[in-house]
Amino acid sequence: MDASVLIVLTTSLVVGLAAGFVMHRADFCLAGAFRDQFLFRDGRRLRALVLLATVSAVLFELARVAGALPYYPFPWFAPPSLTNLAGGFLFGVGMVLAGGCVVGVLYKLGGGSSAAGVALLGLLAGSALYAEIHPAWSRLAGAAAWPEAGVTLPQLTGVAPGWWVAAIVLLGGGSCWRWQRQGLWRPPEVRAEGSLPLWQTALALSGLGLLSAVGTGMPMGVTTSYAKAAAFVEGLIAPGHLARVAYFNAQPIPYVLPYGGPQLSGGGGATLDVVALIQFPLIGGIVLGALASALLLGEFRPRWLMPWRQVLMVFCGGVIMALGARMTPGCNVWHLLGGLPLLTMQSLLFLLGLLPGTWVGGRLFLRLSAP
Repeated sequence: MDASVLIVLTTSLVVGLAAGFVMHRADFCLAGAFRDQFLFRDGRRLRALVLLATVSAVLFELARVAGALPYYPFPWFAPPSLTNLAGGFLFGVGMVLAGGCVVGVLYKLGGGSSAAGVALLGLLAGSALYAEIHPAWSRLAGAAAWPEAGVTLPQLTGVAPGWWVAAIVLLGGGSCWRWQRQGLWRPPEVRAEGSLPLWQTALALSGLGLLSAVGTGMPMGVTTSYAKAAAFVEGLIAPGHLARVAYFNAQPIPYVLPYGGPQLSGGGGATLDVVALIQFPLIGGIVLGALASALLLGEFRPRWLMPWRQVLMVFCGGVIMALGARMTPGCNVWHLLGGLPLLTMQSLLFLLGLLPGTWVGGRLFLRLSAP
């Protein structure tokens, strides 16, 4: 096995195991960060997300200046399009209804949540559904694109990245300092045994995000692998139809592995390519890391029975979330923990769409959950 391939595979697995473990211990889901704020006026997870994004921005900039980032900006980010807003909106609606984001579903599944399993099935179904509309959506995204803007806000404005990171530190870091003065980082008086404070989880995830960027050349992301899994399943059920779906048979995107690795390619089709190399170990690691945490705490007690209304809502949430992830393209982890610290335009538009989408998802959640 090529050394660069081994580095990428090992890095993804280690990042996944650690991320699944700490997210389970803190019950830190990015969907919950926005949902709790809108539905319950509980800002604990959202404050942790601000800390996470701020620290990630500083770490990525330090790594860039030191020449430790294999790529800047990350590959597979493109100039912005108005469709990034629409994808973010749908993703926000879906993640609230599903009860977790694309990574939250994984660590909850490792912890024994049957609802997470239902949401995962919805993510696969939504990925297959998107493949059917991809040609039309791709044309729309191209027509709504803004290619002259560049990939990042520093490229658009001509202002060096360091100045933008200084502004992030001033706003995000200042807010975190104010919350510290107000005592808002203190954990609740009553908390589960073995739980991690949210601020510690945020710092751990920012470090893991940097490790992913340095070791694989990519931020954390998983949703293209959901499309790949859907393609594998569709190939078993309807191989003739799979061969006619343009998205699953599109020309793969080239990617040169860091540290002198070979040029590989990847896409959403049913092939073991560079996407599988980077994302499959990450996905497996998150599930196994959360499973290890649950077993060590004695909390792995799966409950399989769910009200049919909850099953339907969670499944539909997974479908909507997958559609949003493919339409953007990219999930909340990819954008909020990878693109946002670098101020990529796609990620900024995704966030602008995600906020109202989460609010709408919260309203629907209350309506659908009412007896």
